[in-house]
Amino acid sequence: MPHDHAGHDHAHHHGPPADGNFSKAFGWGIALNLLFVAGETAGGLWANSSALLSDAGHNLSDVLSLALAWGATLLARRRAAERFTYGYKGATIQAALLNAALLYLALGFILWDTIDHLRHPAPVNGPVVMALAGLGVLINGFTAWLFRSGQKGDVNVRGAYLHMLTDMLVSVGVVVGGALVYYTGWLWLDPAISFVILAVVGFGSWGLLRETMQLGLQAAPAGIEVAAVRQFLLARPGVTALHDLHIWPLSTQDTALTVHLVRPGATNGNQFLRELQHDLLHEFNIRHCTVQLEDEFPLMGAHGCCDEQVA
Repeated sequence: MPHDHAGHDHAHHHGPPADGNFSKAFGWGIALNLLFVAGETAGGLWANSSALLSDAGHNLSDVLSLALAWGATLLARRRAAERFTYGYKGATIQAALLNAALLYLALGFILWDTIDHLRHPAPVNGPVVMALAGLGVLINGFTAWLFRSGQKGDVNVRGAYLHMLTDMLVSVGVVVGGALVYYTGWLWLDPAISFVILAVVGFGSWGLLRETMQLGLQAAPAGIEVAAVRQFLLARPGVTALHDLHIWPLSTQDTALTVHLVRPGATNGNQFLRELQHDLLHEFNIRHCTVQLEDEFPLMGAHGCCDEQVA
């Protein structure tokens, strides 16, 4: 009964680091948005604009999100240690989950402030609101552009991209709202626009929160269909059944797989495993796999077997 494992060697077949060349993008994004938050807060207080202050609060949460995501991706580069045998890649999942939670906490504080402005409306300096929000369109648009090429491969980078893109669109809304308040004198428009901003950000961030919670629970990443992987494995030459298939995220970019494959009397085990590693990487982007080959199912003396699947 051969027991062949494919894992350690395959663990070295990595693509670029989780943040690729995005360290500079994180740095630029944090610096530009910190300056913008300071200017927007001062302008919001001077112009007495709740929409501007709510946008500043959200931009501050984005600065914290960028800093956490950047720190996590740098931590994920560290080598594995005696106790941390997978390394520190899981920090990217924890950072993404914390970022989503902080975002909704910030939305709660902004909602409280907006309700207060709605109950006690005050004159708004429309030109200041439009000027600062227009600057936000440029800054957030540029920051989103910095992350555009990596937003499909990593939830941290995608979170930064979506936050910046959302902020750019929200700033466009603030510009329009500032103009309407300035020309109509309807003070209730300013907090009303703030409510719209909160709704857009809350709705737009829900998918990110759900995905990060699933990653935190070690669910299979959203882009991988477990049923498709199972059928793929059962279709490999000589495989008659499988059990104990597990797929989980090591980080926001790296995915691991373990499985027992029943392959009675088969030969060329090493070649089979090499081809399987290659195909799992290119078909499903699974970079770390451990495969045990067995002659029979269940393996005599094996424990914890489950989910028998027969080709």
